[in-house]
Amino acid sequence: MTRMLIIGPPGSGKGTQAERIVGELGIIAISTGDIFRANVKGETPLGLEAKKYMDNGDFVPDSVTNRMVRDRLAQSDVAEGFLLDGYPRTSSQVDELDDILGSAGVSLDIVLQLTADDEELVKRLLGRALETGRSDDTETVIRHRLDLYREQTEVVVSRYAERGILAKVDGLGEMDAVTARIMDAIKGA
Repeated sequence: MTRMLIIGPPGSGKGTQAERIVGELGIIAISTGDIFRANVKGETPLGLEAKKYMDNGDFVPDSVTNRMVRDRLAQSDVAEGFLLDGYPRTSSQVDELDDILGSAGVSLDIVLQLTADDEELVKRLLGRALETGRSDDTETVIRHRLDLYREQTEVVVSRYAERGILAKVDGLGEMDAVTARIMDAIKGA
């Protein structure tokens, strides 16, 4: 049974690697984006509340996000393990996740942090923008997103590093090589 987080800057290959990890380990992938979309689509009370913020382009407050994550982690399909992507993003969300897992008598096994050089990330994201036609992904916007990522996740990373469960993995290189480094980190946890 493996309970883990994956964090990394935009363009680090988190989504691709998350798919590979859950396939390899037979655990459930949980992303806050998917949780939000499912709740909004299902018109749950939390989904309707979140939609108000999302429609205005605002961040969904921790109080709503935390309740959605709590509900999702209470479902039976996560009993054999999970990979959580996009949560926690703040110190208070780290506390909430501790409470959620602690009330179930479990804790995280590992927090994977994919790392990559900013210049390589910018190159990747500009290439992806060209492929997908996302004209809003300019170099300025991408660099701003990278700065925001660092500001947001610094405290989360340091909290898990203090616990000794943070594994930094180089996200650059061939996809299979990155996956192999991740699996080595998981086995060493």
